[in-house]
Amino acid sequence: MEVKPDYKQTEVGVIPEDWEVKPLGEIGGVRMCKRVLKHQTREYGDVPFFKIGTFGGDADAFISQSLFDEFKRKYSFPKKGDILISAAGTIGRTVIYDGSPAYFQDSNIVWIDNDESKATNAYLWHRYQVTKWSFSHGGTVARLYNDNLKTKILIPVPALPEQRAIAEALSDVDGLLHGLNQLIAKKRDFKQAAMQQLLTGQTRLPGFHGEWNRLNMADDSTLKARIGWQGLTTAEYLKTGDYFLVTGTDFSDGHIAWSSCCHVTAERYTQDRNIQLRPNDILLTKDGTIGKVAFVESLSKPATLNSGVFVIRPKDEAYNPRFFYYVLTSRIFEEFLTKLQAGSTISHLYQKDFVSFSFLAPSSLPEQTAIATVLTDMDAELAALEQRREKTRALKQAMMQELLTGRIRLL
Repeated sequence: MEVKPDYKQTEVGVIPEDWEVKPLGEIGGVRMCKRVLKHQTREYGDVPFFKIGTFGGDADAFISQSLFDEFKRKYSFPKKGDILISAAGTIGRTVIYDGSPAYFQDSNIVWIDNDESKATNAYLWHRYQVTKWSFSHGGTVARLYNDNLKTKILIPVPALPEQRAIAEALSDVDGLLHGLNQLIAKKRDFKQAAMQQLLTGQTRLPGFHGEWNRLNMADDSTLKARIGWQGLTTAEYLKTGDYFLVTGTDFSDGHIAWSSCCHVTAERYTQDRNIQLRPNDILLTKDGTIGKVAFVESLSKPATLNSGVFVIRPKDEAYNPRFFYYVLTSRIFEEFLTKLQAGSTISHLYQKDFVSFSFLAPSSLPEQTAIATVLTDMDAELAALEQRREKTRALKQAMMQELLTGRIRLL
């Protein structure tokens, strides 16, 4: 392959002529914490001790403050900003050490004591995200040994000013992603609070003052599912066709991921008209992961259900379907399922289980519709933010491919 001017072919691919390729061992020494023995850990304590299984999450073991102080004083310990690397299990996971008191499992969690006059931590953090940590030595558990890290992990290294420019550009996108994550979490919390208020009548929308009634899921709904003798064999789950087959695994964030659905023949579709889906149907999983809910907005072609899903419809317009969908996605239904499962392991829901599930609803269908509309608008706002986040993630991936290989130069 022809290499364009001012670029060169290297072990890590094509990079600019003025970049170097260095093994990690030339960037800095491999370091790890002093070994902590099992009897030195506690279930609760002063300083969290991260093992490979809890790396990047919440510690489930602790060491004493005195042991931490002693080991930190006598042995290797990361500096604030050093990048910790998982060397066992899922290798190559990284965490920036934030300087707070914590200790890390020796040999399984390591870091490079890099000279920042050669490679900055900020640059390495982004570089590690695209580094291939592909080493294993027998067995099924991948492991990075010190020799691998020192000699076989190669890093393209631009001059320091360009490292800083690359890191700054990518960190700006990380900051945007962090802000979006915080905003989405805040909006989700707000929606949950709004659901609790609006679906129980604690907060009323302007213009509505009528009474609320208590409805019963079994009395005021029809629940239909594919019955046992209609069960489908694996061979009947078709890759393509004119009729969708919806299963619980096709539920995605309260909707149906139609692109993941299998198909069935016309004969299977017409076998039971009660489970032929319609717009505004509410779906509820009754097998496997029970209690998952989805709302059928619209259909691009006819669809039916497998045996693991109920379709729920109101009797005699007892309630607005979208209003009841939100009831089923709220804490009201979650608490009902929790009580239903108390003291037992339930892997299947039956129609009789819902005899005891009642819920409040405005006697006025327009008020139900108004509440559902408010919550739908919140969902739309969340979906737009999540789509923006996905686009930002894709932008970052594209930027990493261009900046970390030098295909785009910032200086």
